[in-house]
Amino acid sequence: MRPIHANELLAGLALARPALITDVVTDSRRVHPGCVFVCFPGARVDGHDFAAAAYKAGAEYVIANHPVEGVPEDHLVVTPSSHRAMLRMASNYRMLFNPLMIGVTGSVGKTTTKEFCYAVLSAFGNTLKTEGNQNNEIGLPNTLFRLDEATEYAVVEMGMSALGEIARLVRTARPAAGIITMIGVSHLENLGSRENILKAKLEICQGLPDGAPLVLNGDDALLRGAALPHRLRPVWFALKDPAADVRAVDIRDTAAGTAFTLADTEHGRFEVCIPTTGLHTVYDALAAYAAATRLGLDPARAAAALANYQTTGMRQNLAVHGGVTFIEDCYNASPDSMRAALGILASRTPGAGGRRIAVLGDMLELGAVSEAAHRDTGTLAGETADIVLAVGPLSAALAEAARKKCAATLYCQNTGEVVEYLRSNLRPGDVVLAKASHAMGFEQMLTALYAVLPTT
Repeated sequence: MRPIHANELLAGLALARPALITDVVTDSRRVHPGCVFVCFPGARVDGHDFAAAAYKAGAEYVIANHPVEGVPEDHLVVTPSSHRAMLRMASNYRMLFNPLMIGVTGSVGKTTTKEFCYAVLSAFGNTLKTEGNQNNEIGLPNTLFRLDEATEYAVVEMGMSALGEIARLVRTARPAAGIITMIGVSHLENLGSRENILKAKLEICQGLPDGAPLVLNGDDALLRGAALPHRLRPVWFALKDPAADVRAVDIRDTAAGTAFTLADTEHGRFEVCIPTTGLHTVYDALAAYAAATRLGLDPARAAAALANYQTTGMRQNLAVHGGVTFIEDCYNASPDSMRAALGILASRTPGAGGRRIAVLGDMLELGAVSEAAHRDTGTLAGETADIVLAVGPLSAALAEAARKKCAATLYCQNTGEVVEYLRSNLRPGDVVLAKASHAMGFEQMLTALYAVLPTT
């Protein structure tokens, strides 16, 4: 974070004393002289309990929801919402810089699309991106606080769990272009319908300037039927819709990933190869290209830069351990992304004597459609895999449906049972898909499994 005067950073929150702020932190262990410490109340830990210690450690200001003993009034900013205070400070800080920024939201594919945007933008200059899953009302401000004068481009991811959240995020970040990857059923538990999810995702429009490109999935029926603001410029990407502005045709698997011809109605055709598998990642690459080129970046360079994509963590990543190929997709899961991941498993040819194995866990936040979604996924898994392992309370329905198509289906109570089964039963040539919502702990499960597999 570039040092900023307290009166600039806290504008709209408090009348600040003359002071120079060098950081904004939410973890008391990161407090240092000259920072602002923001208290967040939580179910297990309340940041207010650490406020006095933060002041003693040198925090110039403490932002809290109520007065705190041990923090003088002239070092305390009391606000009803720590989240809104974070957004306000981030917005004030964002105004100091003018990078060319893309904002990304959608039910599925946000992070992969963000990483493709980063690959493209980085080919043109110094680029900032959202790290990991820092896409909420704490994470997005933390990303913006990393802006400085050297930042030429930026891509920020915006997630949500309720109406209004994306509106607040996008008004804080103020990107020059927006992307909506698709409208799925993630967060259906909170929002009640796909139509409400569409409404929430379209809030990205509220922070885009007049004439800004809004990049949309042309194969998504809800997006195609949405009423879009006339002041924005829709740009459609698709694999199926022949009327889309940016399309992928002649898609084919290669040893290096996925190759296709990118057909752009405005700039012509380019041959592209991306280091990923699965049609869903082609969609993500098209979205990144569309946003970058409609912001004025050279199309040939943008198309070529898609090859620089790098996966993050155990997300749509291929790994080989003990002669077994693992499709690691442990970050998140929804019916749409499960379908895409099982498509990848189906496209992989096992080695001699090998089998396709699907290790699937709970999909969270699906509300009333949860059981039906797990059963549908189980049916597809049973049709795709030679062995299905289901883990988690919601996946009992998945296992029941899979067993009707695949006799070699096992329901596991926990990931430890999965590790023990695979340790004893895997053989060279097998291809294993591991996918579940992040809270299921599949990353730790795979780490534990890799530790007990042969190294050759």
